[in-house]
Amino acid sequence: MSSAPPATESASASRRTVARPGTVLTLIVTAYLMVGLDATVVNVALPDIRRTLHFSPTGLSWVLNAYTLAFGGLLLLGGRIGDIVGRRRALTIGVLLFAAASLAGGLAADSGPLLAARAVQGAGAALIAPSTLALITTHFAEGPARHRALAVYSSMAGIGASIGLVVGGALTDLASWRWALLVNVPIGVALAAALPRAVRETPRHTGRFDAVGAITGTAGMFLLVYAFIRVSDSGWSDTRALTCFASAAALLVGFLRVESRARQPIAPLTLFRDRGRAAAYAVILLLPAGNFGAFYFLTLYVQQVLDYSPLRAGFAFMPLTAGVFATVRVVPRLLARFGAKPLLLTGSLLMVAAGGWLSRLDLGDGYATGLLGPMLLLGVGVGLSFMPLNATILAGVTPREAGAASGLLQTFQWLGGTLGLAVLVTVYGTATRGAHGSADAVLVHGATRAFEVGAGIAVIALAVIVTVLRGYRSRTSE
Repeated sequence: MSSAPPATESASASRRTVARPGTVLTLIVTAYLMVGLDATVVNVALPDIRRTLHFSPTGLSWVLNAYTLAFGGLLLLGGRIGDIVGRRRALTIGVLLFAAASLAGGLAADSGPLLAARAVQGAGAALIAPSTLALITTHFAEGPARHRALAVYSSMAGIGASIGLVVGGALTDLASWRWALLVNVPIGVALAAALPRAVRETPRHTGRFDAVGAITGTAGMFLLVYAFIRVSDSGWSDTRALTCFASAAALLVGFLRVESRARQPIAPLTLFRDRGRAAAYAVILLLPAGNFGAFYFLTLYVQQVLDYSPLRAGFAFMPLTAGVFATVRVVPRLLARFGAKPLLLTGSLLMVAAGGWLSRLDLGDGYATGLLGPMLLLGVGVGLSFMPLNATILAGVTPREAGAASGLLQTFQWLGGTLGLAVLVTVYGTATRGAHGSADAVLVHGATRAFEVGAGIAVIALAVIVTVLRGYRSRTSE
């Protein structure tokens, strides 16, 4: 049963909130920008973090994975919490938790506390992300107003990732890598103070938390990612890695069984009955899986091979940001005219081309010849793809399902990036194990093999779009 207020009261509240849509959208996208920014803000600081806290080359990826794994693994539970306690309240709690963890990470004196703080940051992000997307679906009516809001929102993932590299580089160069985390503290406090004043609360729904589903799903994904990282260090014959793969499979199968029987599941499997939505979920898992690792390896390339400073390395990613920002401005009009599928086909083709281009990277390539073109292609591809995917997934979702649908969307996107990075790090570790030559030559050899696999994952996403996906426009016109 729902404890929502009467329909007339709810509608009135909605109208009062949308009277200031710019303020609401600004706060929502700022919160989401903070989440996306922290997925990469420490990337350009990784060499400094490695030297300071003595990480191994493959273990260093856990500075990223600890965040994205906790984030993705807890997103479904975060969406359910928002349904029960109210999405504005969940967003505010998430922002405060995120800020507190950022403070702890910035002050960490050892690798263990840093990784723990990054995981708690991910837990805060798991409350933030589904709440922001659900607030858009409940504050902006389906149609042009929501399309414009989603275009701005969707751009924050790609733009936030690139801005994170610039901010992280600037802070690392001018102060310390610690400030890449500490900068979140004042932003989080300001957001937490502004949200209750500007954004009205959504109706709450009674119910209970699906704790078993959350535990089995999160543990299964954690073990799967850990197994891939373990393989990158110890090889495919490692007993612990194989045990983790088997345990992960058992837990994830158990998760599906729990969700199919739960009265109030954190991942309602009924959302996958619609063919177009199910295909869109698959694509939003695969595209980040194929491309998220590009940030990791390109950051190492520009600092180790091209010898860029952290600040210069951050600015090296600005063409990607420019490509995303320029593209998302026209996507709502393109979506209304052509529908989602043509945009997704074009965007995924550009991502495949970017991955293929990067796989040809050579030790003698400079920035202009080796990186500028792929970054532009990747930026435009991201800009064309993610807003139509969001619109396809959220079309026709009832307000009561908004939290679960948003949580699933964010879960697939961020777990795709986390799992993809783990796979590509494994490919890199396998390719460089026993490799000869200079450190730069070994890095380029491993990175290009990883880019090849990333392009292959994007090809699979393209195949799903071609053969299965029914676009947003065709579904809403039925």
